[in-house]
Amino acid sequence: MANSFNTITVDGVTYDAAAYAASQPKETKRNDELGKEAFLQLLVTQLQNQDPLNPQDNSSYIAELAQFSSLEQMTNVVNSLEDLGKVVNNIDTSVLVGQLSSMIGKGIDWVNTVNEADAEGNPISHPESMSGVVTGVTIVEGVPSILVEKDGEKYMVDISNIGHVYDLTPEETSADADTTPAVAEDVVE
Repeated sequence: MANSFNTITVDGVTYDAAAYAASQPKETKRNDELGKEAFLQLLVTQLQNQDPLNPQDNSSYIAELAQFSSLEQMTNVVNSLEDLGKVVNNIDTSVLVGQLSSMIGKGIDWVNTVNEADAEGNPISHPESMSGVVTGVTIVEGVPSILVEKDGEKYMVDISNIGHVYDLTPEETSADADTTPAVAEDVVE
């Protein structure tokens, strides 16, 4: 007799757990890789099924083993190079962020693309030169940008749009005294 521990309810119908599990299609995991174990199993099978009166030369087995080892080593090298590439990209981003951080408190000129509509309502865009004070550095989706304040408004500026970086004069520094780092949500893009 089935109790509640041996049953499963699916779509409001209660089944015996073992019978339900047996009726479900089995998931088979496809393995396209020939690993070490599979290679050794194949080699043993070849040895077991060879003609005892006309055995295969041992050098062919050694050649197969050498080819398999070479392939495995090349695969390991490729995986290591992929990992190394990720490390180098992270280092590049870190160095760039460090360099951009040195711009905080400096003035910059950049080109901002303004999207508008013409008289008929068609979208147009044009470049506009702007100047402001760098207040921070941010990385959004892996792309570093700087945060800039201009006339109380905050902008996120792509580093490719920066035209000029300069030290502020004492008068400009006191006029722009509020250079607290901007939060990404406050930024005009």
